[in-house]
This record gives sequence, C-alpha cells and structure tokens, in this order.
Amino acid sequence: MLFKTFTHEPIRRGDITLTVRRWRAPQAKVGGQYRLHSGGAIEVTAVDVVEPDALTEHDAHLAGFKSLKALLRSFAKHEGGSLYRVAFTYIGELPDPRAELAESDELSSDEIADIRARLDRMDGDHPWTRDVLWLIEDNEGVRAGDLAPAVGMETQRFKTNVRRLKSLGLTQSLETGYRVSPRGLAFLEAEGSPA
Repeated sequence: MLFKTFTHEPIRRGDITLTVRRWRAPQAKVGGQYRLHSGGAIEVTAVDVVEPDALTEHDAHLAGFKSLKALLRSFAKHEGGSLYRVAFTYIGELPDPRAELAESDELSSDEIADIRARLDRMDGDHPWTRDVLWLIEDNEGVRAGDLAPAVGMETQRFKTNVRRLKSLGLTQSLETGYRVSPRGLAFLEAEGSPA
C-alpha cells in the first residue's frame, strides 16, 4: 500500500491515521504492516467497505484532507471496485529481513547450493551474477554508473540487478555505491576465485 511522500511526516506524527481507497479487491489486511518508502511503517487496524455517503468530515481530516469534498474528489475519477476505509497506526521502523539475512555469514552446504541455483536462474543465457559480485567486492563504495560499463550494462539495469542480489542478502547499499555483504563474501569464498 503506497502513500504519497508528502503524507509520510503527518503519518509519523499520528496526524494521518486513515486512508480511503477504491479497489477491486482489498489490497490491505488487518494486522498487515506496510513500509513507507521514506522510512518507517504502518500497521493496519481496520479495513471496511464503505459507501461514499457514509464518509464524514472527521474521516477526511484523519485521511489528511481539508474537507470531505476534497476527499471525495480524490477518488471520483477512479471507476469500478469498492471504496475501502483503512485505519492504521504508525509503528516506526521494521527490521529489514534482507539486512538480517545479509549479516549471516555461516552458510551450510544446502544454503550455498540454494544460492547457486538462484543465481543460475538469474543468469539465464547471459551470466552476470558472479561478475557483478566480484566487481562490487573489488570496488566497494563505487557509484553504479562507474561500475556498470565494466560488466557491459547500462546504469539502470546494473542498479536493478544489484537490487536482485540484495534480495538474496548478497549485497548491501552504501550512501555511495555498494558492498558485498558478509553472506555474499561467504558465498564468494565457497565459489572460489574468479577465473
């Protein structure tokens, strides 16, 4: 569930605790936790189908609108589906499971085999995963734009691919550039030196 960036600070302060969405099927569930892309997360406390005439001025204010009229206008152009009133509370930062995974540097033979299989699937007909890992290992903290040409990729493609490696806990993002995580280093050690 996405929120516009300008709503994030009011959500953190507790000024916005409700959203009204038009969905064909519910996109949130009670107890579900959803990250704000600028940091922090919310937990949904209620999801109810609601008719437009059941919404109130109070709902509008809790959703960050100046008036009920403004709230109603926000979804008037969307057709189909039902209106859902979603109540939530800000819960702060959630631990990032990728970060925890990245720090685990003791790999079993099964884990190494699983990582190999996943990287092989990512490689497809054009192997790149190990090359990118070795490149980052040799160039910690170097910008993606400076690394991408070394593996024959455009910068955006390189960034996307590094995110795929990060999802396996093999790389970590730095303020500038990347590094191979402890998990990634353990895997590279198991793989042996590049040819």
